[in-house]
Amino acid sequence: MKQQYDYSESLLVHFRRIESLKESALGYPSVNLNKRQLCDLELLLNRAFYPLTGYLGREDYESVLDKMRLSDGTVWPIPVCLDISNDMAQSFEKGRPIALADEEGFMIAVLTIKDIWKPDKKREAQAVFGTDDPEQHPGVRNLYEKVSPWYVGGTLEGIHLPIHYDFKELRLTPAETHRQFAQNGWRNVIGFQTEKHLHCAHKEMTLRAAREAGASIFLQPVVGLTHPGDLDHYTQVRCYQEILKKYPKNMIMLGLIPLSMRKAGPREALWHAIIRKNYGCSHFMVADDYGDPFANNGSNERFYPLHSAQEMVQSFEEDTGIKMVPLKKMVYVEDKAQYIPEDEVKSGMNVKRISSSELRRRLENGLDIPEWFSYPEVVAELRLAYPPKSKQGLTIFITGLSGAGKSTLAKVLMVKFMEMRDRPVTLLDGDIVRRNLSSELNFSKEHRNLNITRIGFVASEITKNGGIAICAPIAPYEESRRHNRELISSYGGYIEIYLSTPLEVCEQRDRKGLYAKGRSGKVKGVTGIDDPYIPPSNPEITIDTREMSPDEAAQEVLLYLEENGYIL
Repeated sequence: MKQQYDYSESLLVHFRRIESLKESALGYPSVNLNKRQLCDLELLLNRAFYPLTGYLGREDYESVLDKMRLSDGTVWPIPVCLDISNDMAQSFEKGRPIALADEEGFMIAVLTIKDIWKPDKKREAQAVFGTDDPEQHPGVRNLYEKVSPWYVGGTLEGIHLPIHYDFKELRLTPAETHRQFAQNGWRNVIGFQTEKHLHCAHKEMTLRAAREAGASIFLQPVVGLTHPGDLDHYTQVRCYQEILKKYPKNMIMLGLIPLSMRKAGPREALWHAIIRKNYGCSHFMVADDYGDPFANNGSNERFYPLHSAQEMVQSFEEDTGIKMVPLKKMVYVEDKAQYIPEDEVKSGMNVKRISSSELRRRLENGLDIPEWFSYPEVVAELRLAYPPKSKQGLTIFITGLSGAGKSTLAKVLMVKFMEMRDRPVTLLDGDIVRRNLSSELNFSKEHRNLNITRIGFVASEITKNGGIAICAPIAPYEESRRHNRELISSYGGYIEIYLSTPLEVCEQRDRKGLYAKGRSGKVKGVTGIDDPYIPPSNPEITIDTREMSPDEAAQEVLLYLEENGYIL
């Protein structure tokens, strides 16, 4: 009874401390974290980022960039700092606490500031990614475009972990996985991280690696930046749950990790190995192209040398205490009716493969997927997430100069789609959105990009729910157009149409008198006059409306949609 009493008393003290912390934090400056930042914070609070007890200070940050170690010599390859805006950096003070909240303003932790500094992002990019060119590496582009310009370091006091309502039983903390491994009698555990759906080849790969290591498997897929409202989020987890049923009993366990990936190749692999050590793993599976930003794009393009991630993790085994196990690719040999390692294939063997892009094509066209490739239960889940293109939502994004004919083409297309009556249609015209969604914004580059990403968010919701969104803004900058493509393409079709009508023709049309006001200096920031228009780098359709009527232009769009399966 004495032990139970002491335990209850310690819990009471803990809860009182939390309540006191919450009350005192009400007067602190507050930062609402985005999804990426919330992922980092959750793994800091649950000790997955041990030995970190908070965000890196400047000394540790510099040491991580230069040596892949903290200033005390502990191996840590990826900087984890809280990024903040210029305004916040000017108002925050060293030694003062700030409240950290989720996107809805619900307080999660208190950060006591140790350092505030403006990092050299080019130096960070070169150190972490191996290049400072955003065109070469998407991680560099994210660092430049999505990470705020100032960093804060300091110690954390957690109030509670971020709240998740989905798959609660799978969102295991390191303490919980340690306990479950012990209850299962697992001494050696091999961690396997994935972002993709798993099929027969993956099962054979992981089983082979686990047997070689004499270990059980902890399958820990990344669900970091997905949203619980995303269909693919549920599909992924359900596919994992189905494939687990195909493994031997007491051989594998599933858990989810809310990790914001950096795609930093070898450094990424070493970082993930340390995280798996914290979750209780003794081994970690590493593919030959682990952490490569182009590893899953269906091509042979790679940024980092093959095997470099494996070599990195292996070289730090003594420091990290976790062993690297190479993940060998398996291929299906029809003659043997089984999977074998790719490096064991001999001349004359009939090897069969289905790439991820080919799988997507088969799903979207309702074609057969053979059982040697994937299990019927997994395929059934995938078909729910990837219906035929003719039943998917899609976004038609029309961009071009004012007067190029965007609104006219959008209206014609809307009528055509309404006549088909197979999906709901929404028109998001640039002027209409400006009045109703972005009336407080000006015409600076920052606000123009914000206006376009707002349009993209609305279009993504329409697309996700099976509708057709027709967007017709000027959208002069590539970064906001690229953001929308990346966002919407995960939900359905995305077709960018560039109306390439020359400026002089648009000026002749000038129904709004916008160009005349720009030329006379009455209005500043007119796209094409004193503000640039950057043409799309790779639009699906390019149309010059000098040479086409609105009906002809609409017909060209409809033919493209029919050819690609979006309409029947």
